[in-house]
Amino acid sequence: MDITHLEKQIQHKQSFLCLGLDSDLSKIPNHLLYEVDPIFSFNKSLLDSLNELIVAVKINTAFYEANGSSGWLTLEKTIRYINNNYPDLFTIADAKRGDIGNTSDKYAQAFFNTLEFDSITVSPYMGSDSIAPFLKYKDKQTILLGLTSNKGAEDFQLFPDLNNSLFKRVLTQSKQWNHSNNLMYVVGATKAAYLKDIRSIVPDNFLLIPGVGTQGGSLKEIFDNGANNKIGLLVNSSRSIIYASKKEDYLIEAFKVAQKLQFEMKQLILGCL
Repeated sequence: MDITHLEKQIQHKQSFLCLGLDSDLSKIPNHLLYEVDPIFSFNKSLLDSLNELIVAVKINTAFYEANGSSGWLTLEKTIRYINNNYPDLFTIADAKRGDIGNTSDKYAQAFFNTLEFDSITVSPYMGSDSIAPFLKYKDKQTILLGLTSNKGAEDFQLFPDLNNSLFKRVLTQSKQWNHSNNLMYVVGATKAAYLKDIRSIVPDNFLLIPGVGTQGGSLKEIFDNGANNKIGLLVNSSRSIIYASKKEDYLIEAFKVAQKLQFEMKQLILGCL
């Protein structure tokens, strides 16, 4: 997907909400367990219900890979359903790949060509040659791990100090790479205090912000510190939406949570016009 199409969808829907399909068989409503493919039925129903409120879908591949070949088949069915029925939704393979060049090349083929995702999350630890195979794809986005929400982020990402931290070097260095306009960056919602510094380094790239909802990130703080003149944000919410209820009313409850987030986003977007 051309990134300008995503920007237009944000303005059209007055939303920068990304739905995270971290779908877990042990957490979905019990009545769906009788379906032939319970996770796919769960995903499909959520997409059909929420597609007008969201602009992107992030599929965390670990929740599918954990179930072996059947889980991978569910992942394939889900991405195919999105691409066939809701092609305006920007799709993210949350796979956190990254390896030596020829291996990354195969990862890129798998997620961009075979599965036809619009983007993939990658780890920058091995450097530019591990990311280059992803960046060469036209109209595909490579989402670099920048500053994450987990406690262990302090081990490396914020070392040795804020002014010289590793995550800032990652952002600065990545801007020198070929096709760096195809880069997005992951910034955890609980790290919103760092967003102004991050925007000073990558003013034009999209930021993927997980952690709003269950992890307690502030939507207003994220917007005030991280939005650019094209919004430039995708805020992901997973568990707080998809597991809003474990009963047969799960779609009603999921819609309420997503609608509330989208309404807040609309007010923030309108407020900056």
